[in-house]
Amino acid sequence: MADDDSEILAAIERWVDREVRPIARRFDHADEYPAALVEQMKELGLFGATISRDYGGLGLSASTYARLVTLISTAWMAPTGIFNSHLIMAACVERFGTDEQKKEFLPRFATGELRGGLGLTEPNAGTDLQAIRTRASRAQDSYRIDGTKTWITNGVYGTCFAVLVKTDPDAKPAHRGMSLFLCEKGPGFSVGRKLKKLGYKSIDSAELVFDNFEVSASRLIGGAEGKGFHQAVGGLALGRINVAARGLGIARAALTDSLRYAQQRTTFGKPIAQHQAIQLKIADMSTRVEAARLLIEQAAAKYDTGERCDLEAGMAKLFASEAAVENSLEALRIFGGYSYSTDFDVERYFRDAPLMCIGEGTNEMQRIIIARQMLEKYPL
Repeated sequence: MADDDSEILAAIERWVDREVRPIARRFDHADEYPAALVEQMKELGLFGATISRDYGGLGLSASTYARLVTLISTAWMAPTGIFNSHLIMAACVERFGTDEQKKEFLPRFATGELRGGLGLTEPNAGTDLQAIRTRASRAQDSYRIDGTKTWITNGVYGTCFAVLVKTDPDAKPAHRGMSLFLCEKGPGFSVGRKLKKLGYKSIDSAELVFDNFEVSASRLIGGAEGKGFHQAVGGLALGRINVAARGLGIARAALTDSLRYAQQRTTFGKPIAQHQAIQLKIADMSTRVEAARLLIEQAAAKYDTGERCDLEAGMAKLFASEAAVENSLEALRIFGGYSYSTDFDVERYFRDAPLMCIGEGTNEMQRIIIARQMLEKYPL
């Protein structure tokens, strides 16, 4: 890791201890958007974390970015979603956009002047993206978009989204008729409603409604129709590494809090850490954290070389997200009755963790992807 990256991580760690950790519990319970924190994230350059320095970003490798996400998620997972979705959108532009699109959008993404994310999911289409119904119809030098997206992170406070649509609804297979547009909010593009959630509080997840929304043909990412599905899926490798890092952060936080509590809480005349039942839990929790970390490092390192890494990213996402769920549940058991108190953070870990098993492709889909690739890799 470069010296510059080490300095960035050290600065983020100081920021997390000073600004994030002290407010996490209060904002989560109030489900209040952390506006001041977002402004600080702009100043720290987090909205340009993985954007090339040529466009004003920090140009962080996926390996350093994953460490950064884990560091923040150990204190509070939710804020990482604000810049993760945004950076996947930026990656789509940087990898697939035209030169004009890169010059126009990436510098504004890097500063946070324009913030947003991906508009993929619909009420009847989540993992099955080819089933989307949002449609874009060509009208000379522009397109008219109609449809609804849902569960869109940054939906309320974001201003620009990479929106997946069908430009040819009759295409066979369906993905050949799908395109990705950069859409800034304006007439015909509105927020339907903010969605209430079990966890992942304070961060706006919303419905986006397109009603005869006009977007210039120059906003078609890559400048050609029919490439949107592969552009969107191509950005998910980084997204899955991010989700894995978020899961690792939760798993590590659950372990850290459990280690501290187990040495302070006494039963039958000794700290509960000296009871074998608790030690077995701590051993399993610790092993999950280390295994998740290594899988993430492997996936990020391969991403940084430019190689295909959907297998490694899928493994990291699958294991780290399940580790978050399992460690958060074990933390509840270690804390006993106090785990149900909102005076401790373990109840938040338990509420936040399941999202990691769903977001950026369900873990059931990750298992199918992993199995198919392994069968292709090792045929009889």
